[in-house]
Amino acid sequence: MDEGSIMMRKESQNGSKGRCSESETNDKQPVKATVLQKDVGLLSGICLIVGTMIGSGIFISPKAVLLFSGAVGPCLLIWAFCGVLATLGALCYAELGTMITKSGGEYSYLMEAFGPIVAYLYSWTTIMVLKPSSFAIITLSFAEYASSPFYPGCTPPLVVTKCLSAAAIILIVSVNCLSVKLASYVQNIFTLAKLLIILVIIVAGIVMLAKGNTENLSNAFVGTSSSFGAIGLAFYNGLWAYDGWNLPLAILIGIPLVSVCYVLVNVAYFTVMTASELLLSPAVALTFGDRVLYPVSWIVPLFVVFSTFGSANGSCFTAGRLAYVSGREGHMVKILSYISLKRYSPAPALMFNGFLALIYIIPADINTLINYFSFAQWVFYGLTALGLIVMRFTRKELHRPVKVPIVIPGLIVLVSFYLVLAPIIDKPEMEYLYCAVFIFSGLLLYYPFVYRKVNWACKLMRPITMHLQLLMEVVPPDKTE
Repeated sequence: MDEGSIMMRKESQNGSKGRCSESETNDKQPVKATVLQKDVGLLSGICLIVGTMIGSGIFISPKAVLLFSGAVGPCLLIWAFCGVLATLGALCYAELGTMITKSGGEYSYLMEAFGPIVAYLYSWTTIMVLKPSSFAIITLSFAEYASSPFYPGCTPPLVVTKCLSAAAIILIVSVNCLSVKLASYVQNIFTLAKLLIILVIIVAGIVMLAKGNTENLSNAFVGTSSSFGAIGLAFYNGLWAYDGWNLPLAILIGIPLVSVCYVLVNVAYFTVMTASELLLSPAVALTFGDRVLYPVSWIVPLFVVFSTFGSANGSCFTAGRLAYVSGREGHMVKILSYISLKRYSPAPALMFNGFLALIYIIPADINTLINYFSFAQWVFYGLTALGLIVMRFTRKELHRPVKVPIVIPGLIVLVSFYLVLAPIIDKPEMEYLYCAVFIFSGLLLYYPFVYRKVNWACKLMRPITMHLQLLMEVVPPDKTE
């Protein structure tokens, strides 16, 4: 690919995409269309949903859900309701995904429903903070479990954890850049592995129930929290474990499977731990393994490593697509919308997400940052469901192979409204204001660089884009999806 052909690509202010020059295409016979690879079948779709949802959440969230709900009974009910809510939300996404077949998930849906400003704010918040930070936290969890067997009785050194996390990020990004099919194979293998350990815990819990270990399940509603905000936070932590349900592939198989697994795993925990013991446990699954699976309790941290690695892989897969679509629509730098000439994967978008994740593993603790930014995710979940309702009236001409009753997205909007406001009303803190300021600060970049497309910015980015394109061997897609 010569430099001249790259310079001739259209970089006009209206965001039109360039095409490869004739001399460039003549060098390669036969020519394959440069479009995003979509080698994701039914099994891979189920594994992507299940693998993205079942990460570290089921091994971490039970403590927070129990703490905020106040008792075993409401804790189990909240896990079940979270599964129902995730299923209803996923059905809304199924209609949106079959109606709007572009890549990008919520970004594309918000673009169609509300226009570019709302879609831009979503992409700004998600691409710059939520996705890479979540990627970093999942890989840090992976690193902690992977290194803990080598440091028995003590916490692994921070430098070891961060180096392992960085290595996992680089490996996962590399796999996703090399091939969509390879990433799907990795997802399938690790999803089956994590379902195996979930099955082991569930079966062990059933055995303990059969032996009569039900005392922790009696008087299950004593001490139930009546706090408006605390119940919201309990749902918040439960739904965090279900995060990843917004993928319109194989939803009716993946979501109920995860929901049943989560409820049964929590029941299993309570067969060997009281509520107090569960809250005091540093790692609930490890405590369960030590009490039930000894002397083979070592399989728990091993399979938690598999679980977190698979979840990180799924997170990288979806984050790359979102950054790719944002670049394609002109809401991020154009290089993010380019595709590998050899691998047909959104390599620049994947690398950008991985680069930000590497930055986010540097601080000692980013969980607090994520906790305060996570409520923004439910703002956009609610807006997406509202967009479905809006498009029922404004985009009647769109073909809808799947059409859910309008009461379902209405319910999702109400729940989202509650989840966003309840924690703020119950315990208002300045961090929520900082989060809101960051989200809307994206508008300061939107007007000059996205809406007006100032000339000096285009001139500055053109040589940078050209050199990055040469370095990564990427080109604009041949057609918009």
